[in-house]
Amino acid sequence: MVRGIRGATTVDRNEEKQITEASMNLLKEMIKLNNIQSEQVASLFISVTSDLSASFPAKALRQLEGYQFVPVMCMKEIDVKDSMPMCIRMMMHINTTMDQVDIHHVYLKEAVGLRPDLIDK
Repeated sequence: MVRGIRGATTVDRNEEKQITEASMNLLKEMIKLNNIQSEQVASLFISVTSDLSASFPAKALRQLEGYQFVPVMCMKEIDVKDSMPMCIRMMMHINTTMDQVDIHHVYLKEAVGLRPDLIDK
């Protein structure tokens, strides 16, 4: 079965180093909390808000051993009025036998405000 794991984080500035580091931290936390092996990952969708353009967040995934062959797509998030700025969102699709309720979605930094209902799950 394929399940989706959501994650999001924010950065303070539109700089390559911040985007890559924040993306790496988010990915590592998603992988750790869900005990994911690279072979389980079917694909990863990454969106960024329109104020982030200094780097592709997918560069972080390519630095993780075993993840070089995971299909990744980066895209712009819908520009909704008053939405969270400087935000990186991820949707990782994994092959797993885990029940949906056992999936750990990860929200870091200011992105905690996106889904407060999932924080203390």
